[in-house]
Amino acid sequence: MTTTKKRVVIAGGGTAGWMTAAALSKLMGKHLDLVLVESDAIGTVGVGEATIPTLHIFHRLLGLKEQEVMAATNATFKLGIAFENWRDTGKDYLHSFGFLGKDCWACGFQHFWLKGRQLGMVGDIGDYCSEHLAARQGRFAVLPNQDYNHAYHMDASLYAKYLRQLAEQQGIRRVEGKISQVLQHHAPDSELNGHIEALVLENGERIAGDLFIDCTGFKALLIEQTLNTGFEDWSHWLPCDSAIAVQTKSTATPLAYTRSIARESGWQWRIPLQNRTGNGLVFCSKYLSDEAATQLLLDNLDAEPLNPPRVIKFKTGTRRLHWHKNCVAIGLSSGFLEPLESTSIHLIQRSIIRLMQLFPANGIVPADVDEFNQQTKTEIENIRDFIILHYKVTDREDSRFWRYCKQMTIPESLRHRIEMFADGGKVYKHGNELFGESSWIQVMLGQGIMPKQYHPIVDVMEAAELDAFLSNIRSTVKRKVDALPPHADFIRHYCKSNLG
Repeated sequence: MTTTKKRVVIAGGGTAGWMTAAALSKLMGKHLDLVLVESDAIGTVGVGEATIPTLHIFHRLLGLKEQEVMAATNATFKLGIAFENWRDTGKDYLHSFGFLGKDCWACGFQHFWLKGRQLGMVGDIGDYCSEHLAARQGRFAVLPNQDYNHAYHMDASLYAKYLRQLAEQQGIRRVEGKISQVLQHHAPDSELNGHIEALVLENGERIAGDLFIDCTGFKALLIEQTLNTGFEDWSHWLPCDSAIAVQTKSTATPLAYTRSIARESGWQWRIPLQNRTGNGLVFCSKYLSDEAATQLLLDNLDAEPLNPPRVIKFKTGTRRLHWHKNCVAIGLSSGFLEPLESTSIHLIQRSIIRLMQLFPANGIVPADVDEFNQQTKTEIENIRDFIILHYKVTDREDSRFWRYCKQMTIPESLRHRIEMFADGGKVYKHGNELFGESSWIQVMLGQGIMPKQYHPIVDVMEAAELDAFLSNIRSTVKRKVDALPPHADFIRHYCKSNLG
């Protein structure tokens, strides 16, 4: 690092802003002059209350204790997502974390399961995954030396508050105020031409910086309104453009998974926290009005609302550049994928880590900027394809929305994955993409794709040997899960919770 401290200005708070602030201040704060600008008068979207296991990476980097984070955010454990009515009305499945069965050098476990299914030896493929079975049975515990294949349901606003305290303890300076103007360098003969020079607040205060991080949410005040980076619209593949969020009291023991319930023109989420339940409806305004959607959500709550329903409008897609000049977009300012697979916070943390890996300590290097943008593009496109899969592969034809989804064209990259699995049960994880083989298998099977054939190497096993192999895995998983305490009991013990 250089001896001269770089001034990094984070525009916006919320989950994205304070995750960025906490990471930079903790891991690079000695070398940086960090400022975060936010206004108490500007609300945050704040509905991203479900996470995925990769959050453990972020927490380990920051040295956070799991019990402390969970207690501070009223969190419960999450082992997967239940998809209800997605394949068709009345047909449900669970996409769990963890791994399915045991692979061999030539093929994945699904091939052994497929032959076992033909021979009548097996039931649900989730019986061969401890996280899947534990989620269904409502059991969980954090055990010594276990794989961290669990995530959380948490209060996103409390999470941002918790991280703010951490960042401020590390010396970050928070400035209260609304941004009224973004100043750019005007130097035609300089490489700084067009770069952001400073933020001007409504009270006239000027916040100059070397690097600016746009965490202003859907407004994208810096990356788009100022730098005109451009937006790649994916709404033809992911047509939902609206959401309604509301909170309710907890009425039952919290499930260890998120519920995603397909509705006529979208889907409803139900996320159990220690003290309440987060609810919402993601829908397409072309097929359902805000008023009708609000009523649909209210009619399908299991308790009285704690707050008025809030309508959020969005467009699915991504910035054409996530790092442009001296501005990096993190969070909703960089693009939006609906929260179907709880990837919002993951994308925030990946951008933060990627920025630190490519940090411009000695000035912005075009090759580093290109690498950041290419990695981000590849990652978000892989996630996009996984989410499109849920809509495209369906037997539902009961509404205009579902007929559109079933008939729409899809990216070639996704079409290739579907064809490989449908024909021969093959699934591959490419590079560092987020969703692994177990995830693709569970969702494709759950949505109704049953491969035509399995890998021939499975036939090396005689039927009795295959039966013993499958039975041993299933019984091992069952013994492990049977030894776990009820989910709610463990939360009370682990977090010193008053969970009812």
